[in-house]
Amino acid sequence: MNITAITAYLKNIRKDADFISPGVLEAIPYQNKSKNTRVEISNPEFTSLCPKTGLPDFGTITIKYLPDKYIVELKSLKYYFLQFRSAGIYYENLTPLILDHLKKVLNPTEMTVEAEFTTRGGISSKITSEYKKM
Repeated sequence: MNITAITAYLKNIRKDADFISPGVLEAIPYQNKSKNTRVEISNPEFTSLCPKTGLPDFGTITIKYLPDKYIVELKSLKYYFLQFRSAGIYYENLTPLILDHLKKVLNPTEMTVEAEFTTRGGISSKITSEYKKM
């Protein structure tokens, strides 16, 4: 098999971004009535696929939020992130997608999602999406 055939195969098996469903995310009632605790979750083993080549992209996703009535159940978040391993999606698209999905499920007071990807060809990328409830 040559590089062209491998690239075609990788493109063929990858999913589009619509494959990623927030339905797996589980919201748990937040018990802290004073609403003064910030939550930070880091996934240093995040993987998605390059939409051009089908090759894997590796990075760290950090979620920082001020909960209102709900927090995210961590196992459900892990399963949510696993969907990205099969999806071809640009960094600049996956970061706001994660934010939108979490925002819909948790309805936090505020939230930031940062995606920092490993350096390739001397270039590194860090994308940040933010939300504050009005």
